[in-house]
Amino acid sequence: MSARSPLYDSDFYAWSREQAELLRAGRLAEADIEHIAEEIDSMGRTEKRELVSRLEVLLLHLIKWRYQPGKRGPSWEASIFVQRDRIADHLDDNPSLKPLLPQALASAYRKARQEAVAETGLPGTTFPEPCPWTAEQALDGGFWPE
Repeated sequence: MSARSPLYDSDFYAWSREQAELLRAGRLAEADIEHIAEEIDSMGRTEKRELVSRLEVLLLHLIKWRYQPGKRGPSWEASIFVQRDRIADHLDDNPSLKPLLPQALASAYRKARQEAVAETGLPGTTFPEPCPWTAEQALDGGFWPE
């Protein structure tokens, strides 16, 4: 049975270092396996949230690019380029997230659409409810919605 370390609740940094040392030394019986597993699970959820967050920023700027052509500028263009690059890097680092792209895109678009209503002042009916673009389109460096 694994040991539960009191440091988990009182000093997470010290707990993490202690657990890493125990694992490296092969002293699994002394390791706080339950919390280690919980933290690894949490790390996976964090990677997925990072993908959704980056997609949200990308989609917000694609929406504004499409629906406010008169306000297009270098900052929107830069944001689109940067987010596409960062998403590509994130997917390269976490290839198991690729099958989750359709779900992540839908979630990100829902949030980006709400933000677009707030930022543009345009009525919500201006923007289609389902995401009008596929993940492939949104991530394609040559795609610019017109």
